[in-house]
Amino acid sequence: MDLNKMMKQAAKMQAEMAKAQEALAETQVEGTAGGGAVKVTMTGAGEFTAVKIDPEAIDSDDPSLLEDLVLAALNDATRTQQELAESSLGSITGGLDLKGLPGFK
Repeated sequence: MDLNKMMKQAAKMQAEMAKAQEALAETQVEGTAGGGAVKVTMTGAGEFTAVKIDPEAIDSDDPSLLEDLVLAALNDATRTQQELAESSLGSITGGLDLKGLPGFK
């Protein structure tokens, strides 16, 4: 194998990954629960940016319901973000498992 060629390919892959990660950071995904009663927004890089709660979802007699809805919306947003990241970065990495690397869950 040509070491120079491999190094160039690695540098190209690194540049493409950086560009894809920047694009992910600018992308917004949303998770919802309770038919839209709770909405959570996060970036494609995994940073939560907003939580919206419909006042009708707030029941002072049953706060655990709202807690469950918020948790479900967070999980929904996280799943969407992970799918987006996998599809965006998967074409660059050729399907490599990145879960053990820093910044990848």
